[in-house]
Amino acid sequence: MPDSTNFRRQSRFTLPGSEKQLLNEATRVSPPSGLSTPAVAALRDATPVSGAEPARGSVTVSVIVRRKEPLNVTKLARTKRHMTHAEFARRHGADADSVAIVAGFAKEYRLRMKRPAPGRRAVELIGSVAAMEEAFGVTLNSTKIGDQVYRTRQGSISLPRTLYGHVEAVLGLDNRPQAEPHFRCVPAAEAENAGFAHAAAATKSKGFSPPQVAELYQFPEGAKANGQTIALIELGGGFTQSDLTDFFKSVNQAVPKVVTIPVSGGANTPTGDPAGPDGEVLLDIEVAGSVAPGATIVVYFAPNTDKGFVSAIATAVHDTKNKPSIISISWGAAESKWTAQSMTVLDEACKSAAALGITITVATGDHGSADAVSDGKNHADFPATSPHVLSCGGTKLIADGTSISDETVWNEGPGGATGGVVSNFFPLPVWQDKAGVPKPTVSTGGRGVPDVAGDADQSTGYNVVVDGRHMKIGGTSAVAPLWAGLIALSNAQKRTSSGFINPQLYSGPPKALFRDIVSGNNGAFEARKGWDACTGLGSPVGSGISKNLAAALPQTRSKRRRKGR
Repeated sequence: MPDSTNFRRQSRFTLPGSEKQLLNEATRVSPPSGLSTPAVAALRDATPVSGAEPARGSVTVSVIVRRKEPLNVTKLARTKRHMTHAEFARRHGADADSVAIVAGFAKEYRLRMKRPAPGRRAVELIGSVAAMEEAFGVTLNSTKIGDQVYRTRQGSISLPRTLYGHVEAVLGLDNRPQAEPHFRCVPAAEAENAGFAHAAAATKSKGFSPPQVAELYQFPEGAKANGQTIALIELGGGFTQSDLTDFFKSVNQAVPKVVTIPVSGGANTPTGDPAGPDGEVLLDIEVAGSVAPGATIVVYFAPNTDKGFVSAIATAVHDTKNKPSIISISWGAAESKWTAQSMTVLDEACKSAAALGITITVATGDHGSADAVSDGKNHADFPATSPHVLSCGGTKLIADGTSISDETVWNEGPGGATGGVVSNFFPLPVWQDKAGVPKPTVSTGGRGVPDVAGDADQSTGYNVVVDGRHMKIGGTSAVAPLWAGLIALSNAQKRTSSGFINPQLYSGPPKALFRDIVSGNNGAFEARKGWDACTGLGSPVGSGISKNLAAALPQTRSKRRRKGR
């Protein structure tokens, strides 16, 4: 093991990808229609750092150390095998030497340390602002963003040379909000008479119940998701049992089992504002729970920071008690809003999910191809651009009775439009080689989003109950839990997890799996035959998707051994 003494006397290196900036005019965003949340204010407006004050109090950071062994998800996907949690922890958990070196570093800088849980790589360090500044070579300030004061930093993180190659990221020094929820509200007054009748057709003034959307998309009739657990990642807000009781009564279903898991100080904290983050939380629960009846819903509440976001996903991925088979994420922000280290580490958490047989569905955003960044360029929303998730774009769905009469790209102009573009950070995955993804604007990019789509237009959106009010809500936030529910139904049918399904969907028979959306645009990109950067491969033909996923039988190593005996 390398020498880990005298950290203060060592030369330092800059941690790659750790550069952080305060928001400026080129990176501000506009707030979503009908949404009021501190996260939005934080993403669009910030008091200059020059007017900031020194930060105070205790700080907790996550130091992400290297894996024991590199993780090759492509090889696992090719063999259609999923790892067990025990095998994953043994082979791909935190490197012991790296943890030991960080322990020595923490001791010298008088930081308390918590070792990573099995399978995870986050070493938590706790200490004063002064100790953190000295340890990581940063200056921490208190900066007013919107109406709130946050701890911020600028520039890069530096570390003693002994930590080189052992530390991949340091998260949590800055606690400004990282992401926004991707939903769009229609005022309650416009939706209160929409009703929740399962067979009613949606019109300009009436929305769909989530089960009706599932019916229109031909989800397997009468199917249940018993034995499946759908995880939801939430970075604010909360729900009450009365809202769930009201909603599920309206769709003639039993209220599902809903479990809440606090992560890094997060909690189920309803705000009472249906246009705030409560709208996201309840939309996710009500859509996923009602289109996949019988599934258990586990909600992981974390602070809206890069550290909180990564920790929530990692907690869900390695939750051996609740064992989610699908994770749905409806929060995100333009890639330009993230540090490179944050995107890399969050993507690694999604890669871990793929190895363990967990599918992740992610909303692509509601700001069109620019993702609300005001620099005149196209921007992709992360984590939808992670090559280890199923990214979900939006359509405008019109029905005639129980059949779809028209479906186009969701684009209401200022009212919202589906995200979709080519990533500037993640390269083109091999399973998109033949999809016709446009060339990236920078050499490092290439991953095209979305992969799939579904109803997202708030004008004919989802009838839900939020904070005691019947509302219509749209946005790509609804599409991620919709697809999560479809995958849960398929998993229940074959009694095993589908895992990372992107290669299978891209190689499958398109007409049997998708409704190809060929009309509309999201700003820079037009819908066309086949994959496009508005709706991906298309909206689901649910029965076809379910059969396609059920046809593959991924195995854990233990099952494989039994079969060979």
